[in-house]
Amino acid sequence: MGVVAKRSSMIFFSDPTSHYSHRVRIVLAEKGVTVDLIEADSAHPPAELSELNPYNSLPTLVDRDLVLYESKVMMEYLDERFPHPPLLPVYPVARAESRLLIHRIEKDWCSLVDSILTTRSDNVVKKATKELKEGITAIAPIFAEKPFFMSEEFTLVDCCMAPILWRLPSLGIDIRSSKQTKPLLAYMDSLFSRESFQDSLSEQEREMRS
Repeated sequence: MGVVAKRSSMIFFSDPTSHYSHRVRIVLAEKGVTVDLIEADSAHPPAELSELNPYNSLPTLVDRDLVLYESKVMMEYLDERFPHPPLLPVYPVARAESRLLIHRIEKDWCSLVDSILTTRSDNVVKKATKELKEGITAIAPIFAEKPFFMSEEFTLVDCCMAPILWRLPSLGIDIRSSKQTKPLLAYMDSLFSRESFQDSLSEQEREMRS
């Protein structure tokens, strides 16, 4: 994938199927960061990871002596470490609003994605799938106002949204074209056509929409 490059002091342990790993890969690709990518299964992480990360979890980002194991922290660190192009607004109020949007995405939608992927109860999966589809469809009209998620510019909020939207078909969710959903579908097309997004995709993620 595009973020794999020559030897680097930065190492990224990534689950090729995880939306949390994917969001960080989008940031890496957007910034054009040289990184050694180590793909791993979250259920069977590499032995060396336990020496770096007390939770032995993915994703994990290593930059020299710094080890980060929370995706939101990684994204903000990369945005500050490599300031161009900026992926958070300059002004404190707008930055706080972006952080709050990411928090809401995680609470409202990431939790549902995780339930669909990890829960064995058919009833729980059915309920989570319905809630996710309704929640995403409900916000569709906002994309008629601005090209990105509540913003004129591509931000970390979009980096969190893109992996979820890409996975919708594999989660059993089909967003049909209608007057309400048309702005959302246009937003999705815009995200998926970005060079950084295409470069961020693992082989497994490409197969989700093949």
